Amino acid sequence: MSEPDYLSREATPYHVFKNKRNFLKKLIALGLLPSVNGFASESSSDSYITDKQLVTSYNNYYEFSTNKKMVKHLAQELDTSNWSLHIDGLVDKPMQLSMSDIFDMKLIKRTYKLRCVEGWSAVIPWQGILLRDLLALARPTIKHGFVKFSSIYAPSVMLGQRTNILPWPYIEGLRLDEAMHPLTLLATGMYDAPLPKQNGAPIRLVVPWKYGYKSIKAVSKITLTDTRFESSWMQSSPSEYGFYANVNPNIPHPRWSQRREVPLGQTKKIKTQLFNGYAEQVANLYASDNINRLY
Repeated sequence: MSEPDYLSREATPYHVFKNKRNFLKKLIALGLLPSVNGFASESSSDSYITDKQLVTSYNNYYEFSTNKKMVKHLAQELDTSNWSLHIDGLVDKPMQLSMSDIFDMKLIKRTYKLRCVEGWSAVIPWQGILLRDLLALARPTIKHGFVKFSSIYAPSVMLGQRTNILPWPYIEGLRLDEAMHPLTLLATGMYDAPLPKQNGAPIRLVVPWKYGYKSIKAVSKITLTDTRFESSWMQSSPSEYGFYANVNPNIPHPRWSQRREVPLGQTKKIKTQLFNGYAEQVANLYASDNINRLY
């Protein structure tokens, strides 16, 4: 049997990525390149950078299809021009932002590892804005609470939304402190180019220490609330998917282990790390009673 297509191409070797990262660190140390909130602006992941062709051709995006290869083609029908992002709920200043407004904000680059709950992973260079910078514009009226993200609802072109595989539109959420963490990104691009439609254009959430289904695509609305809610996957399969969804090799999915993963472009499994390798940055967000559970 031939190997799966997503394993058939090589990723950029680690030493190439490592040399670039070390060079950037030296520039930061010399004061020749600014860091972003204490994190190197180019990279937050010691790993391979996955081939762009793989990342843009192997996509979980159920709004279009459950067939990962078809998403790239079907997504091109989505009109992302004149996009607006609404922010409401428990904020002093509800607002509607255009993509031009967002591009006027401070854009940064981050290379993050993405770990899918299905057991594959990728390392992707993103461009975008810190979510906390966007939320600050709306001035939250709560110090503790939750942030609800809603994707666009467009069943005329998002053919998957004509099915009941998930409740639509796609809903995901974070605790407010998770949303305000300096690793949490709203991505507008990847690989130094605009975000492709199949990867969530024009704007998507990226939370690198959580499973990929938390990183909602085509975000159209953000709502702050003091009440925790159920995401789309929690509603669809509450025994399998939870609100926290922190990457944790010690918590198996009910149907498979999470101890190992296969990086796209490789054939050998590697060990999955707690918090996807970001424990040093994010473990302090969680008490011992909620590190080891999905909910």
